[in-house]
Amino acid sequence: MAGPESAGKDAQRTEMQREAMTTHLEELPEGAPAAKVAAAADGPAGPLWQALAREMRVARELLEQLAGVLVTDERFVLDYIDQLQAFDLIAQHVDESAALLDRVAGGQSPDEAVGQVRLTVMQDRLRAALD
Repeated sequence: MAGPESAGKDAQRTEMQREAMTTHLEELPEGAPAAKVAAAADGPAGPLWQALAREMRVARELLEQLAGVLVTDERFVLDYIDQLQAFDLIAQHVDESAALLDRVAGGQSPDEAVGQVRLTVMQDRLRAALD
């Protein structure tokens, strides 16, 4: 039989999922209809890239929320501290990828967009892909 602790964790998980599904990660400029914002993207794939970037940010938010739940268990943290640091690195990669997609969708050249990636190893791999 599930105790109060289990019920609390289930409620927290449900709340986390609800928030992630309704989180607005990017606000449109005031008075700018979505079609105008999408039309500003360079090329027909621009709106798709922007939507994909938003989805990546939702995934990052879910990952960060999961990490937040896991670190509430002191024993778990002590046992898996090195592995938990991977959550932060994954979140950074997802965030940088989303930002890159937004920049390219907004018309920035791929070379310029990659040049703004803040994770050096990721930037190096992306530059290699462009060469």
